[in-house]
Parts: sequence; structure tokens; C-alpha cells
Amino acid sequence: MDMNTSATVFRFKFSQEFNNELLSFAKIHQYDDRPTYKENWEKWLNTNDDMIHRETLYLKSHGYNGDITQKMYRSGRYYFRNKSSVPQEPKQRRKYLSIDKETIDMMDRVILRQESTLKPSILYDQFCVDYSNVIQCELDRMIESGLSKDDIHHKLKKTYKNRYFLLKNQSNKDLVDITQTNQ
Repeated sequence: MDMNTSATVFRFKFSQEFNNELLSFAKIHQYDDRPTYKENWEKWLNTNDDMIHRETLYLKSHGYNGDITQKMYRSGRYYFRNKSSVPQEPKQRRKYLSIDKETIDMMDRVILRQESTLKPSILYDQFCVDYSNVIQCELDRMIESGLSKDDIHHKLKKTYKNRYFLLKNQSNKDLVDITQTNQ
């Protein structure tokens, strides 16, 4: 691998200095109607011509090929204008509660035995009927940990569907590997 190649950039960000100036403009004109905002935008562009020129060179040097003035306008009008200046409190994550290993193993065995072309959600419903005792034990265990029944059912269904796709994709990959080896 060549160490001199740079990664492709998909999201072009403004420099911090320009970002602060654009945010300031957007907040001052936050409640302007569109024609007034556009008129003030044109004045701001003329007043800050040097800074905009530097920012244009900065973005072009990083590979941006689009209309830079349009990118600035959209950022100010639609993003910075509505951005809150009050930092948000990070949401408190709840403690992760995993599904019992025996339940996951049971799901895996059932999924691997499936020859059906039914949707995974229907197969999960069938799993719940066939293995209601396993589901009930898992429900009881998780309710003691403070989860609601709805959250537990959602978690079990999501786990089943994730296991289904993981195992089915793995078995399809194994089949492809086997057929390629035999050729």
C-alpha cells in the first residue's frame, strides 16, 4: 500500500475560524425572512471577501469541487441558523443486558435447521410458540433486571433476526467458498 495516497474525503468541513464567523452571521439573522436573509448574505459576502477567498482556497486544496458559496449559504441558512448555542447533556446510557448464552445457542440451532423461505419475523414468531418455555425463562430473568416486557420482546426479536442474518449469510458464504474450491 502506498503511504503517500490520501483518503478520499466525503464530507468537507469549513475551517474553525470560518465556522465561527458563519455561525455568528447565521445567529444574528436567525429570524430574518428569506429575502432579508439573502440581502444580508450578499452584504456579508462583500464585507468578508478576504476570509471567503481563503476558505475557498482551503476547501479546493482538500478536493472540494462544488459551489463553495452555495455550500456556505446552505450551512448558514439551514444548519447554523437553527443550531442551539446551549450544549446538550449527553443521554445517560442504560446498562447493557445481554441475552443468556443458552437462549442464543437455541436460536442458532433452530435457525440453522430452517429450510424455509419465510421472513425472519415469521420464523421468530414460530420460535416463540415452539420454545415458549425458553422465552418465559428469559423474560423472567430480564424483568428482574428492570426491563419492561415490551423492551424484552423487542430485544429478543432483534437478536433472533440478527442471528438469522448472520448465520444465513455465513452459510451462503460457506457455500460460495465450497463451490469456488471445487471448480
